[in-house]
Amino acid sequence: MNLRPSCVLLLPRSAKFGQASVMNLTLRHPVDDPHRLTPRAQGGLRIGVRDGNRLGTLRQSGASKAMFPRHAGRDLLAVTLNTAGGVTGGDRFALAAEVGADSRLTLTTQTAERIYKAQPGQTARMRTDVTIASGGRLDWLPQETILFDRCRLHRRLNVAMAADARFLGVETVVLGRALMGERIAAGHLKDDVRVTRGGALIFADAVALDGAVSDRMAAAWCGGDAGCVASVTFVAPEAESHLAALRALMPVTGGVSLIRDGVIFARLLARDSFAMRRVLIPILTALRGPLPPTWTM
Repeated sequence: MNLRPSCVLLLPRSAKFGQASVMNLTLRHPVDDPHRLTPRAQGGLRIGVRDGNRLGTLRQSGASKAMFPRHAGRDLLAVTLNTAGGVTGGDRFALAAEVGADSRLTLTTQTAERIYKAQPGQTARMRTDVTIASGGRLDWLPQETILFDRCRLHRRLNVAMAADARFLGVETVVLGRALMGERIAAGHLKDDVRVTRGGALIFADAVALDGAVSDRMAAAWCGGDAGCVASVTFVAPEAESHLAALRALMPVTGGVSLIRDGVIFARLLARDSFAMRRVLIPILTALRGPLPPTWTM
């Protein structure tokens, strides 16, 4: 029997807390591939700031949204959220941020991003592109990224900044929630960061995790009992002046270095996300002052 009806269905997205998705569905055979019919989330967000802290551009589509709460700082604070409730294989998210001359933007997330189990052969992709004009500053302060077993994610952050601009970035990856006893028996993460200053590449960091991630992390030569990894990047003309203070704040499972003039990088390990946040908050505060309310312990 060959069935070819075409219809529009409203289907629940069970892996993402019931987020409903509308899709065009063409049934070509009663035993069609079920993975092909699974709804996929897409989100696009573009934010631009000018004249110090004024919102100049805002475009949002799909599952990507932004809120702009009032706060005491002189920067524009943008809190992004994923209305799909998480990320799974096949999802696509893109964020572009543009900071004008002598302007300041802080980007954070409403909550931790969850990367759920992916269907075979499907990989989630997330891309962030940042441009910072002369005298501008962007603080990239997303909350944790929590990996679940059998997740697949490729993520990239590109930062293009003027010679006298400033950038502070943090990324925290949680390898399963410790209190829930979760482990990554099989998973895949590729994380790339590229920073250019005045058109020249000044910093690059790439992390690749694949297979039995939790078991490999547990090796004595790797992470031991650490279930959480974080990195902090600070690019600014005065970066070197912060080096001594940051070293004093480092735990025994962390280290910080001056990569080159104006570029500081730190990598830290912690048993869980709570322990990591206790360490990160003083470090980030030393580099920018008070943190957004979303970072409250």
